[in-house]
Amino acid sequence: MPATDPTTSARMRAQRRRDTAPELALRRELHRRGVRYYVDRAPMKGVRRRADLVFPRRKVAVYVDGCFWHSCPQHATFPKNNAQWWAEKLAGNITRDRDTDTRLTDAGWTVVRIWEHENPVVAANRVQEALDDA
Repeated sequence: MPATDPTTSARMRAQRRRDTAPELALRRELHRRGVRYYVDRAPMKGVRRRADLVFPRRKVAVYVDGCFWHSCPQHATFPKNNAQWWAEKLAGNITRDRDTDTRLTDAGWTVVRIWEHENPVVAANRVQEALDDA
């Protein structure tokens, strides 16, 4: 059973996986500060999940999570059409995020999770703190 009607499916497929407006705002702020990074890269071998920003020497991985796709506590919405399918899909995303965090942390990485609605300056401060502590 498809998750949505064809129009909605097409709209969902068109969602960017990288270079979203919140990611670009964070990258601009970090770049302005002289911080350099890799974009859309797997932090370590064996983990096929790509981080939005990676600092391999300092072992810091940054994820900019969308409020819908990652069920933000402040802004999450849940579709009414095919509600069960979407509930399972979004719960699976959260489970995958926590698994990624655990795998990276166990391997000595610092994981920074940023919500798309966060102010880019505040988010960059959090990334800077993680880099300073690494």
